Amino acid sequence: MFEFNESEVDGLHCVVCNSEAEKKNTLDQVLRGVLEEQIVSICSATTPFLLLGDVLDCLPLDQLLKSSPSWRRMFPRGNLCNSFYSAGKNYLLRMCNDLLRRLSKSQNTVFCGRIQLFLARLFPLSEKSGLNLQSQFNLDNITVFNKNEQESTLGQQSSEVKEDGMEVEEGEMGDEDAPAPCSIPIDYNLYRKFWTLQDYFRNPVQCYDKFSWMTFVKFSDETLAVFKSYKLDDTQASKRKLEEMRTAGGEHVYFAKFLTSEKLMDLQLSDSNFRRHILLQYLILFQYLRGQVKFKSSNCVLNDDQTAWMEDTTKLVYQLLRETPPDGDKFAGMVEHILNTEENWNSWKNEGCPSFVKERPAETKPTRPSSRKRAAPEDFLGKGPERKILMGNEELTRLWNLNPDNMEACKSDSREFMPSLEDFFEEAIEQADPANMVEDEYKVVRNSNYGWRALRLLSRRSPHFFQPTNQQFKSLDEYLENMVIKLAKELPKDLPSEEIKTGEEEDENGVSLLKTGSDSLQAGLQNKPVTNSQMDEIAGKLGDGWRLLADQMEMKASEVREIESDSEDVDLQAKMLLVAWQDREGNQATMESLITALNAAGFTAIADSLSEA
Repeated sequence: MFEFNESEVDGLHCVVCNSEAEKKNTLDQVLRGVLEEQIVSICSATTPFLLLGDVLDCLPLDQLLKSSPSWRRMFPRGNLCNSFYSAGKNYLLRMCNDLLRRLSKSQNTVFCGRIQLFLARLFPLSEKSGLNLQSQFNLDNITVFNKNEQESTLGQQSSEVKEDGMEVEEGEMGDEDAPAPCSIPIDYNLYRKFWTLQDYFRNPVQCYDKFSWMTFVKFSDETLAVFKSYKLDDTQASKRKLEEMRTAGGEHVYFAKFLTSEKLMDLQLSDSNFRRHILLQYLILFQYLRGQVKFKSSNCVLNDDQTAWMEDTTKLVYQLLRETPPDGDKFAGMVEHILNTEENWNSWKNEGCPSFVKERPAETKPTRPSSRKRAAPEDFLGKGPERKILMGNEELTRLWNLNPDNMEACKSDSREFMPSLEDFFEEAIEQADPANMVEDEYKVVRNSNYGWRALRLLSRRSPHFFQPTNQQFKSLDEYLENMVIKLAKELPKDLPSEEIKTGEEEDENGVSLLKTGSDSLQAGLQNKPVTNSQMDEIAGKLGDGWRLLADQMEMKASEVREIESDSEDVDLQAKMLLVAWQDREGNQATMESLITALNAAGFTAIADSLSEA
């Protein structure tokens, strides 16, 4: 039998004198107090969690959903006490994970969200079990859409009339306030490219592949062009329709997945909420591609062209967000603020997710105070406005007090020890003049000490040091000789720089005699690389004939099939062929070799245009 203390006996005495409701409340409270004392004395700290887990395992889902609001009152606000938390955190985590596996992510979204919020408040932010430490993606989130053009219903009549009236097919809306269908003609090609982008949002790592990146850029440009050409203006209708969707049946409507029916395509492009979803996906993807992630592979690096395209596209996306009603400017500002805040979380994750709780320093034993008197600041700093810092030595004191401001003393002109380009390279320019007949082994550029100092000076004083070049140098002295010739043209004319031969001959009137023969043209094309813009122009002219050029470039049949499977656009296929050829040949992928392959494939007109360029 339970033993009641004096206060509990008084509570029971009050039950007799009060109403029926007060009697039940009093008995409940007394029973809780008695059970609490008994559990603490005879049970372990994990007993409540085991009982709660057994109760939740026995309840069916319909009763769990009815009792879901009680999750907010299951435990008090704030963190649990240390003994209770340390004993039951693993049981609570296992219990919540079992519940999440039983629930449907698409139908029981609200209940799943409450469980996740409960775990987020229960565990600290630095808890390793709740962190995606290796930055993995949910590759199972696949967007299913019609990939067979023969089964496409776009362009066909989708409405059917029955005897009792008109039947509204999926994707059609009879509401007067519904957004108007998109005025842009939607074909299967646009439908396929639009939904293919979801695969890049699902797995952003594939954007670092050249072929995949080209496909992504082409599909994105066409999709954003549709958003840009068709702007949403019916602000009031959008607000009213969004409010109706939110308050339908008195509950918040949550769309767990995109609907990819072809019949909904025109309505989706006219829906502001749907458009914001797509544009926000672009911003999240760009933030990952540009960001520094600890577990990224060393090969996941973007080149300058890719970075420039992302910057331009980011500006376009923000512009489209501002133009999307309702409250476009406000929404774009909030998105930009949230993404900037996300950078702080990325930095915290790269640092190993350290705990936010600052530990108190360990208490140290008090030490006996020293009997030595502490020196006053004026004893070593001096007194008055012209105070002098005493360094303990007359010479050190004099040197230290030459200038009261240390930073200004460091900026003094007397501390400038870096020579000018004219003074440092004067001897090298004189030796580079053929008239002086200095042998290569005696030139200063052959000295490794001189070369090291020359590189440091060029990095500080010369813009040529950072200019990209396609010329390959085998040694440091060869690079310095080339740099000396460039500097000689820019330095003042009183130096013998104008006499240095640079590969051009001059006649009596000082006019350069350039070599115009076929030999000089061939030499110029031999080392000239093929630029990205030239490859775009060539790909547009090749069209379906890129397969003939692939034979002349000795491309494998497997590579040709891969190009054909990656895209159906012949211009994009031709561009992929040129990129694959450039990657395989490396430095040998010159304009000369490309012209030779074009002539062999029968594209003489394209080859002649490249020779004249």
